[in-house]
Amino acid sequence: MIHPATELRFVNSLIGYGVFATVFIPAGTIVYVQDELERVIHPDDPICQNPAYRSLIQKYSFRDEAGNYVVSWDFAKYVNHCCHANTLSTGYGFEIAIRDIMPGEEITDEYALFGIDEMPLMCHYPDCRVCLRRDDRLVYARYWDTLVRQALQHFNHVAQPLLPYLDPQIYAELKAYLETGVNYRSLIKEELAEASQAEAIV
Repeated sequence: MIHPATELRFVNSLIGYGVFATVFIPAGTIVYVQDELERVIHPDDPICQNPAYRSLIQKYSFRDEAGNYVVSWDFAKYVNHCCHANTLSTGYGFEIAIRDIMPGEEITDEYALFGIDEMPLMCHYPDCRVCLRRDDRLVYARYWDTLVRQALQHFNHVAQPLLPYLDPQIYAELKAYLETGVNYRSLIKEELAEASQAEAIV
């Protein structure tokens, strides 16, 4: 479920549609949460082999930690990638604003966190990576986790209209982390482990 203070707008003929903030959304705000209405599709589901649906699933879904495809029931599926995204996916089942988002600003995310191995990118920044690659998660894992941790410092100080849709058990884990600063749930823990091993070898 996407943040209620957003709307769908046409960006251009190349990108298509995007999601835009209609009010100021401060850093630390849940911008999207994977709720109970989302369609979760196992990779072995026959629908994934149906050509009529396969391209739609690939275009409008993201992969969860178990490798399932998740298709949003609302217009969250139209959130576009940006190499300097203003939201990032977390290990707590939601995407968080990593900086203040202004009214009229497009909501953007980092597609490398969606379990996508490779795809062309059309970011408008001059340092756009141009192509999403499988090793992006390994290269940027620590940086993205740092941004999420910094955003979570604001979590309890901003309005959270999507909080009621967060899984209660995961929310309990999040509260414990916010209170103690330990047992942070990283979305990219495997990549962080690989990075540490690589550094140890060097």
